[in-house]
Amino acid sequence: MKQKAGNALQKKIKKIHIIGGAGSGKTYLARVLSDKLAIPAADLDNLFWNKSYGTKKDLVIRDRELEAVLSKDAWIMEGVYYGWLDTSFEKADQIIVLHTNMHLRQMRIILRFLKRKLRILPTKKESLKDLMQLLKWNTKYDTNNLAKALRKIEAYEEKVVHIYNKRELNQFLKKYQVKINNVSRK
Repeated sequence: MKQKAGNALQKKIKKIHIIGGAGSGKTYLARVLSDKLAIPAADLDNLFWNKSYGTKKDLVIRDRELEAVLSKDAWIMEGVYYGWLDTSFEKADQIIVLHTNMHLRQMRIILRFLKRKLRILPTKKESLKDLMQLLKWNTKYDTNNLAKALRKIEAYEEKVVHIYNKRELNQFLKKYQVKINNVSRK
């Protein structure tokens, strides 16, 4: 049985893997958890892509950088990727799957693109063509990539939490805050 966002955490969480579509809120959640738990967050885009979104990193370099993150005592990892992340899923204490509505994701992707172009947000090189490809890819994410990712993490269902909406996200974050308060008193 898969955990819902409201389930209590059973142990101290030090290694978190967040997965979800582009624009689902992975980076936001990673940042919030990183701040609350004082655990460094890693964006898998930085491991997967070179300086632009059109150029993938060499697999040896990517895997070496991934292992450097995974070798730490605590980490938060976030990204849409799943195919090359078996070790991350295995080592994670908690796997969080964000099921954000596709239309909301699309809107966030466009807004993020505009903020990057206006230099409000830092970015890799990203063209209008890159944006269009991402939007197209994102329309198929739930039925294609997410379905495959869910099959990949079936073996870890006891540590998987699914978050479907903002209310569940807030409940989940509240549970983390309670856990943090309990741990800090010991």
